[in-house]
Amino acid sequence: MSSPRYFAPTSLPNYSNSSAVQEKYGRRHHTPPWFLNISLPIPGVQTRRLRIFFPNFRRLHSSSVAHFGRRAGSAVLLFAFILFVFIAFAFTKRFGTRAKKWPRPFIGDPSTLVFEREDLQRIWQWEIASGHYPSRRSIPEEVGFRVVPRNPAIPAKRTVTRGPLGFANSTRGTGPNRTYLEVKHEPGNTAYPPRPVLGSVADLDVIMDNCDFSEKKYVRDCLEVLRIGGGLDTGNRLRRGPLDEWKYIYMEDPDPGTANSGYDTPSSHTNSKPSSAAQVNMEKPPIALPPPLRHTPYASLSDPCDPDNPRLFHMFWTGPFTDKPYTAILSFLYTQNTGLHLQAPDNTICRPQFWMWINPGPAAAVPNPSAVRDMYSELEQNPWASPFLHSRFKGVVVFKLWNTTEQLDGVPELKDEWRKRDLFNSGGNIFAVPQDNVVKDEGTATKTDSDNLLNRAGSKSSSTYDRMSVILSDMVRFVLCHRFGGTYLDADTIFLRDWEELWGWKGAFAYRWSRLPRYNTAVLHMNKNSALGTFLFRTALKNDLDFHPMTISRYTQDAHLEELLLRLPDALFDSAWLNTENYQRDRPPQPYFTE
Repeated sequence: MSSPRYFAPTSLPNYSNSSAVQEKYGRRHHTPPWFLNISLPIPGVQTRRLRIFFPNFRRLHSSSVAHFGRRAGSAVLLFAFILFVFIAFAFTKRFGTRAKKWPRPFIGDPSTLVFEREDLQRIWQWEIASGHYPSRRSIPEEVGFRVVPRNPAIPAKRTVTRGPLGFANSTRGTGPNRTYLEVKHEPGNTAYPPRPVLGSVADLDVIMDNCDFSEKKYVRDCLEVLRIGGGLDTGNRLRRGPLDEWKYIYMEDPDPGTANSGYDTPSSHTNSKPSSAAQVNMEKPPIALPPPLRHTPYASLSDPCDPDNPRLFHMFWTGPFTDKPYTAILSFLYTQNTGLHLQAPDNTICRPQFWMWINPGPAAAVPNPSAVRDMYSELEQNPWASPFLHSRFKGVVVFKLWNTTEQLDGVPELKDEWRKRDLFNSGGNIFAVPQDNVVKDEGTATKTDSDNLLNRAGSKSSSTYDRMSVILSDMVRFVLCHRFGGTYLDADTIFLRDWEELWGWKGAFAYRWSRLPRYNTAVLHMNKNSALGTFLFRTALKNDLDFHPMTISRYTQDAHLEELLLRLPDALFDSAWLNTENYQRDRPPQPYFTE
């Protein structure tokens, strides 16, 4: 018989009380916390410590993997982290920056439009009625003209056109007739061709037809058209086409009396979507504009100088006067019809003036009360500037002190609001200027390091590039042209010929940025106190005072106003630019050495 005492204990060992097993079970079943606590000592406080809580990424990862799997869980955790960073960035941008704006989607450039369609129509109407659109180029149908605008700057024509949507895309000419000139050089005087005919006008429509890079036109062919049409050719060359189509210089007949017979106001029904209530930045119509100007042909002027279209060249310079602006002024004196070579003044010509604007200190500095006297004192001692202070050049070359506060207060569209904005904005890159970096009574920065970005006054080398003054100059050119009229030129410009025909064209223009459909405002012509200027300043104000040429291109493109600021081909001003960027090297405009 068997007895219980004969049953041996189980043969498997029992490790339930083992410390290793208990530790393994503890590691498996212990749940890590969601936050980690880090304790830091507080300086000066011995009895207490600063406790900072951070999310436990190990717990977050394990929880995500448990719910979604290893790969999907890791992806969800990464997406949540990116979303958290973006939300933190958005709130910081909205409440922690001066702009006080939410970030916008990273899909293309945001719209810069701040005017309703009815105001865009008013801008177009004002410019056309003032004679600032002497062109037959099409008006964008998006403007929405139901009534064809009357244009006093082009001759009458019988037919007008409308686009596919039924809106007018052309103007009705009511202006004087044009006589296109056949300008020829005089034999034996090829090196020094005669000056342009007084009162002549360059037809920029013809120039665009033969020079527009967007239409696959070669710079070489463009220069030939300009040379022949301007009477600068010897004539002993083989021609490829009818020369009559290359005539681009014309004279206007006297005012027929019907040129400025009316001003069409925009229709109240424009089919535009209401956006004023939805967007805070939109301007409330109607836009404030002065009465349109009267277009007066040169033949009908009582004085050679048209008071509404002053012949002013503006140039901006920061720091000591050097050989660069000296060369620009010298080329102006050699090429423009100033009449300085005459014994007696010629009352039949309109003498152009060259206004050199001097900013003596850093871009962010405020001039002191004696700044004008100090400027002339420095110019008198400067060998590059002192020759132009001679009485012979009085009223022709004029030095003026640039004062940012005074100039911006002189722009009605800015004077009440510009102080709330950052002045140094270039293509969306804002350079903040602390108030303690500017001394108002001295006009210089408090820091002694002149190589500091805020303290530079002119670019002395590539390593000390004065970025702030360049950004300021982007705004300066529009301020000067809007307040005083005329043409702004960069300081590295050299005049090659008389601008008589370009002064005759009453429209605004800049030139093209090489191959890109963008503006290069190194040459900028605008009319004084124009509707286009009002549009640009109000739009720039609502876009953080950004006057970079690329941004100006967006302003006009979004508002369908590109034709009002004509983008001239760079062949007119820099015929080698496309070549240096490896374009049109199969037929270059000038000889060059291959690489």
